[in-house]
Amino acid sequence: MIGVSNMSNLDRWRLILGKYSDERLREAGGGLSDGSRRLDEALEFLYGREYQGRGLRGALGSGSLAPSQLTLVTWLSEVRELFPKETVEVIEKHALVRYELTELVTDPKTLEGLEPNQQLLRTLLALRGHLKGEVLDLARRIIKKVVDEIRRKLELEVRPSLVGQRNRFRRSSIAIAKNFDALGTVRQNLKHYDQEHQKLVIEQLRFFERNSRRLPWDIILCVDQSGSMLDSVIHSAVMAGILAKLPAFRVKLVIFDTNVIDLSGHVEDPVEILMRVQLGGGTDIGQAIRYCTQLIENPHRTVLVLITDFCEGAQPDELVRAVKKLSETRVKMLGLAALDGQTQPVYDRQMAMRLAECGMEIAALTPQRLSHWLVKVIS
Repeated sequence: MIGVSNMSNLDRWRLILGKYSDERLREAGGGLSDGSRRLDEALEFLYGREYQGRGLRGALGSGSLAPSQLTLVTWLSEVRELFPKETVEVIEKHALVRYELTELVTDPKTLEGLEPNQQLLRTLLALRGHLKGEVLDLARRIIKKVVDEIRRKLELEVRPSLVGQRNRFRRSSIAIAKNFDALGTVRQNLKHYDQEHQKLVIEQLRFFERNSRRLPWDIILCVDQSGSMLDSVIHSAVMAGILAKLPAFRVKLVIFDTNVIDLSGHVEDPVEILMRVQLGGGTDIGQAIRYCTQLIENPHRTVLVLITDFCEGAQPDELVRAVKKLSETRVKMLGLAALDGQTQPVYDRQMAMRLAECGMEIAALTPQRLSHWLVKVIS
């Protein structure tokens, strides 16, 4: 990685302004050093595209006397060598989103060089229909790696609140650190106190038992898969997998746009769920709610979580009627507003307010806060 701490101010301005500033900066006595020139070539390969459509010739594909020309694969390798990781992620995002260099995810060699992260996951899911053969297999492996990382983070946040409360009146023979009964351990071993050395000899550790809920709750996740909901779809798929592994819940997962797809058979495999998602299309929330109604076996022990931006494309009155009918059966309902990249809620507040009047609780919750909400409901 080439450092910038010793770079001259003129070199820095040259990298910021691009090649068309060469002449004016030379007049000021500036010229790129050999080290800075590598940075410039890497940046020019991508950001030179900014000149397209502006009437400037030679912005792309211009002739050069350089000994070698960058290709997409060699450019990616060069960027990763020259820039810090944080900068590389920004450059890769610009390449994929701003300049639509989809070759990054359709060429196996290039795809292998990309940093597995949530931005790449979004891109792969958006372009999934164009991925074939070797690239599709590689994309699936990348998606699994990113999903596993998201799952590990979410489990640390949500599992403690969902695995049951410690029962201070019953003991367990299972040694789990978070269930350790410190006071009970001291009491149990007081008889082993060593008077001579003034130390407590611990011969037996004590642990609390955790309450287990005998009758599981049915959790129905109803997820909007329209184009604006991608981040919510990713986190919903991962959350479904986490909840499905807990004995307190039976989980069903339904995704929808103008069609409804029941993926309940895949709740323990978030990767498979994401590979089946069809992003885009319209939104018929009312139809999805009516479908979920058919999945309810015990209304008093069912929680329906609707994850959407509440932008109903069908008749709003039909959606209101469907929610009102569910509310009358005493099903617990939560409407989760879509969150943007800065975790700010983005949704149709007027529609959400109408559903709240029908008995649906409306909130904008992170996965961690959702887990606390579920515990509150089922306790």
